[in-house]
Amino acid sequence: MNRVVHFEIQADDPDRAINFYKKVFGWDFIKWEGSPSPYWMIMTAEKDSKEPGINGGLLSRPCPAPASEQGTNAYVCTVLVDDFDEYEKKIKASGGIVAMPKFAIPNMAWQGYFLDTEGNTFGIHQPDKNAK
Repeated sequence: MNRVVHFEIQADDPDRAINFYKKVFGWDFIKWEGSPSPYWMIMTAEKDSKEPGINGGLLSRPCPAPASEQGTNAYVCTVLVDDFDEYEKKIKASGGIVAMPKFAIPNMAWQGYFLDTEGNTFGIHQPDKNAK
């Protein structure tokens, strides 16, 4: 079975968001220098922690935020898969559409984003140290 392994928070002001999540939850943020655009890794627990949960990332919002008090404004979750291309086929065959095509996270993985049948965004992530 495939698990959610990563979430992303989009922010109008990344520094303000980082400050908020540090104060509220005590999360650590590490600027990822190898990212093609500004990106911070979010560590929600110590590296050797046995606590359940996942870590995430923070990035600048690529489009306007939903209206205030709209009721829905989401984090994007990413699901770990063993074969990106096969899961992309399954997603499309089941009514999902590509939101952001497959791209390499250099020397780490293949990543892409999709919309489900309800218009919700989610990612899939295939580890691959040879991704370029």
